[in-house]
Amino acid sequence: MTTLNVSRRTMLAGAAVAGVLTQVRRAAAETGEVLTPAAATDVAGLPRVQVKLVDPPFVHAHEQVATGGPKIVEFRMVIEEKKITLDNDGAEVWASTFNGTVPGPLMVVHEGDYVELTLVNPPSNELMHNIDFHSSTGALGGGGLTQVNPGEQCVLRWKATKPGVFVYHCAPPGMVAWHVVSGMNGAVMVLPRDGLKDRDGQPVKYDRVYYIGEQDFYVPKDENGKWKTYDTPGESYEDTVAVMKTLTPSHVVFNGAVGALTGDNALKAKVGETVAFIHSQANRDTRPHLIGGHGDYVWATGKFTNPPEHGLETWFIPGGTAGLMIYKFQQPGVYAYVNHNLIEAFELGAAGHVVVEGDWDDDLMKQVMAPSPISS
Repeated sequence: MTTLNVSRRTMLAGAAVAGVLTQVRRAAAETGEVLTPAAATDVAGLPRVQVKLVDPPFVHAHEQVATGGPKIVEFRMVIEEKKITLDNDGAEVWASTFNGTVPGPLMVVHEGDYVELTLVNPPSNELMHNIDFHSSTGALGGGGLTQVNPGEQCVLRWKATKPGVFVYHCAPPGMVAWHVVSGMNGAVMVLPRDGLKDRDGQPVKYDRVYYIGEQDFYVPKDENGKWKTYDTPGESYEDTVAVMKTLTPSHVVFNGAVGALTGDNALKAKVGETVAFIHSQANRDTRPHLIGGHGDYVWATGKFTNPPEHGLETWFIPGGTAGLMIYKFQQPGVYAYVNHNLIEAFELGAAGHVVVEGDWDDDLMKQVMAPSPISS
């Protein structure tokens, strides 16, 4: 196993954060107050539901309106360090992933439920990992209680008290940014128990849902301008951090690669269907836009206690946030779903397609005259 070649400054930063995390874990062990909401005596009688996660852009089956009371929803995620190819020009990275995908899978629960995650770090991995849930309360979002070395696993339970869409990501001491831009992030959706509502309190439902994770990558080049490759994640660390510090990504992509949501992998819909798009960006601001459509209902910062905005052309999602847009398709054809920083969309890769089937409505749009020679 290769030893990470990190700077003294990075090691000192990691030591400082590790000290804080040690205090968090010690406090959790010594006082019931830290973990009272998730104490076994409080939840022992709740029903348990095991959920098998699915790869993005798809989302596991779930109720939009909860039936029954709160429950413990069990998830299992395996951390995988793997090489992934970003484009057709040979750019590749050692990605750190939850469940082998960039982004990690979306988890859906309801307000008042308990999320119980088994986090597994196989012995074949090189690095220590953990998980920080923006949707949870305490212990650095769970990061202080989930540090797993290769060959270890842990179980974390937290109560979903805030309805909305939230980012989760890896946050190991001293290396948070590197792990996040290595692809180790995902999202959780905590639905209100009675479902989504518009500004007037009327139900908002969707026929299908997709999860789009926007990811910035920072791939180093050699002296000849060629993409560099590495045998292990640790070998790439110093070069990647140097590129990261320029704040200029080499790639900005949806779901792990240029073209990951186009061609055979394009998202599907039908005229008349209402489709939910969950969009997360764990590190940088983004501006989603559906070319040819609109955001009928948009929770740009993803928090369902706030009323949705209506009829948006583009919406702004701050870095470290997940948002939700819902749109009812009215015309067939290919829609481009993009980051409307168009340089990032068309030059760096942040674009996908939605292929919609159905009948064309001339009342909404019609080509009155096809291109033809100019006449007087």
